[in-house]
Amino acid sequence: MMKNGNLNHYKKLAYIVDYPRADFFNKVKEAEKSLTGYDTVTLSIFNEFSQFLNTTPLEKVEELYLRTFDIQAVTTLDIGYVLFGDDYKRGELLVNLSKEHKKVNNDCGNELSDYLPNLLKLLPKITDEEFRNELVEIIILPALAKIIKEFEVKSINMKNNVYKRKYKTLIEQPENYGRIFLKPLLIIQKVLEEDFNSSVLLEEHGDTSFTDSIITEIKID
Repeated sequence: MMKNGNLNHYKKLAYIVDYPRADFFNKVKEAEKSLTGYDTVTLSIFNEFSQFLNTTPLEKVEELYLRTFDIQAVTTLDIGYVLFGDDYKRGELLVNLSKEHKKVNNDCGNELSDYLPNLLKLLPKITDEEFRNELVEIIILPALAKIIKEFEVKSINMKNNVYKRKYKTLIEQPENYGRIFLKPLLIIQKVLEEDFNSSVLLEEHGDTSFTDSIITEIKID
């Protein structure tokens, strides 16, 4: 059940995990301001992320973003893939989510309907409270839990070993900031859990991980 009736902050939170364009730093500041009143742990994580951005050139932030979510990725923000991999269930989810986006004119841009920022922007536009709660509790939060788990050092090292065998080289991943985009994901998770008074168990969608999917894809290739 939803605790916070005003969900407009999700429009702003969507930008903190979207591709860092020229206005990224300002978008992050706006999102941080929208969370006044949330618990100190969430705000502390946000402050750490903001401090990093204040001392890091945009070009470097872009590199880290791509290394995290795109090229030799740590994980993906396509939550249907996180939950179901290439199973037909993801196809069904994409179709159903596309319908929901169209109902409320939520523009998905060049990304798919299960892209996390698109779903965050969708939340404030949904008028069916039961559907919105189910979307958060059954789809978004379980996917976030699995995405966040991919940032464990053991999991990252395993993926890097696979990438190195496949591509013969490994794109640099700074030790200090290689996991910096874990912070905005933790922020979103904590805000969702507080707003919807909900938490999630990973086993709801089985044990297949992004790491497992990457290993399988590379074996097939």
